[in-house]
Amino acid sequence: MAQATTKDWLDGIQKGLLQQLTENKGALPKGFNQDRFILNSITVIRDMLRDSKKKKQLQEIDYTSIPICLAKGAFLGLDFFNGECYAIPYGGEMKFQTDYKGEIKLCKRYSKNEIKDIFAKVVREGDFFEESVDSGVQNVVYKPLPFSNKPLVGAFAIVVFKDGSMLYDTMGKEEIENVRNTYSKAANSQAWVSSTGEMYKKTVLRRLCKLIDLDFDNIEQMRAYEDGGDAEFRNTALPGNTPAALPDNGTPVDVFAQVRDAQAKEPVPAGSIPESNLEDFRKFEEQQYGQPPVGEDFMIPDDIEDELPFR
Repeated sequence: MAQATTKDWLDGIQKGLLQQLTENKGALPKGFNQDRFILNSITVIRDMLRDSKKKKQLQEIDYTSIPICLAKGAFLGLDFFNGECYAIPYGGEMKFQTDYKGEIKLCKRYSKNEIKDIFAKVVREGDFFEESVDSGVQNVVYKPLPFSNKPLVGAFAIVVFKDGSMLYDTMGKEEIENVRNTYSKAANSQAWVSSTGEMYKKTVLRRLCKLIDLDFDNIEQMRAYEDGGDAEFRNTALPGNTPAALPDNGTPVDVFAQVRDAQAKEPVPAGSIPESNLEDFRKFEEQQYGQPPVGEDFMIPDDIEDELPFR
């Protein structure tokens, strides 16, 4: 058996993602474009392989966790390619994380009380920010300095419902940094380092979302949303209480070696896919590849140019 190529590896992820979506098709939102989602997801993973640092991280995680992570974005109708969510390798696995844009999209889609507007803003030194409650009426006044790049001092989030009611939450820099350093899944990730302002906004927005009554269509969507937060808490612990349960570091795994090992084994029987979904899985495979899913016969020869396997 020839050594697995990058194309073989990407093809394995694509087939794993397709199987995840087929087995859990009831969890997908209405109007979900499966073809486009798979194409965009594989493009994102392929782009990660072009970065030497990210490629090394991919080689150290559990290969089978990648399709599972990608499927969580599908359950919520979020797109990795458009930056609505992210696939982040750490702790020996690929972890799913929502973006600030994705959080807003989900709140507008699933809030029981219809939302008119929802947003978060960072507050910098010199900005005017005031919050007050007068006779039970909440009020927030924010006047930022134009085009200011002064140090961050905090962030706030506001949701205004169509019935005229509103909710808001505020977090100072010290509180946000405490959440980052104590509870974040990856406190020194590229998102925190390069997009600190966006992470400040997402942190306060995610906490505000706990006050919004979200009604997901199914349990898979709810679990995916819970997994998408940057911080992991044990028993709903809050800052200052029980330390967060951080992911197990695990033992580094060479994913390319996993592909080679998998190819050396007998093909996985089709019966591993639930019978109710097997026909859908076969039809989709035949549509995309011109032949039904089989084991080693489906492998792409090494002499074919290393292009994106999904068509």
